[in-house]
Amino acid sequence: MNNYKRVFSEIFQISMGILLASLGLKGFLLPNGFLDGGATGIAILISKLYDVNISLVLIAVSLPFLVLAWFTLTKRILIKSVLSIVFLAIFIHFENFQSVTDDKLLIAIFGGLLLGAGIGLTIKNGAVLDGSEILGIFFNNRLGISIGKTILFFNIILFAITTLLLSIEVAMYSILTFLVTAKVIDLMIEGFEDYVGLMIVSEKVNEIEQELVKKIGVGMTLYKGSKGYGKRGMQTEGDIIHTVINRIDIRRTYDMIDSIDKNTFVIEFDVNNIKGGILKKYLTKDSIQQTINNMS
Repeated sequence: MNNYKRVFSEIFQISMGILLASLGLKGFLLPNGFLDGGATGIAILISKLYDVNISLVLIAVSLPFLVLAWFTLTKRILIKSVLSIVFLAIFIHFENFQSVTDDKLLIAIFGGLLLGAGIGLTIKNGAVLDGSEILGIFFNNRLGISIGKTILFFNIILFAITTLLLSIEVAMYSILTFLVTAKVIDLMIEGFEDYVGLMIVSEKVNEIEQELVKKIGVGMTLYKGSKGYGKRGMQTEGDIIHTVINRIDIRRTYDMIDSIDKNTFVIEFDVNNIKGGILKKYLTKDSIQQTINNMS
């Protein structure tokens, strides 16, 4: 039963992603000749230059990337990606939205926002709407080049060609569209909540542990460190705290740590996704007191 729910949820969210992406294209970008990055941008450019149906061009441009996907992605992701691209082309072909605005800045921002939300929602559910991500994964697997660098280089070439064939103004607005799209994709995949992970090494772990629970209200995991080297020479066994907090509490956490041990060694790192635990629902007063009693 849970498997059916998961599949239905994926289908629904991918469908919403396709709808949002098609709205961004048909309602904003296409009527005004603006491009996005990646395979979608190539399709728009070809359609604009040669007055060809964008739906057919989008499928044709996506084919080489889907061939790469055969060697790069799982068959499940490949099938969902093929269906998503085909349905996106169908949506674009039959949608009859009029241009929402003539303001070029609004077109670039809201076109990129809707397109990014659609692509991000689709990627989050295991499908690809734009072939440049597949190209990035392929080069990452074969040559070790990061996915971000591949997509960036790909789009630099695309926007340079746009400048030569259309105009520098269209290229500049298209770059703005791409930046908005990329940022919204990240937000859709990683979420809007901004969490930070901390690894804390201190000679006063017990005091910091209790204050994290009492003042910050978060849970944590303690690791046993066997040996380490630093400015105080070789360190023997000790506990290491690993915790995740909301970024809004980061300054308060550092102040608390400094008040206990100014020589504490802290590593801060970004956290994109969290499942389970007590982070999203902070400890209540009763559970905090119970945890402190258990520590004692």
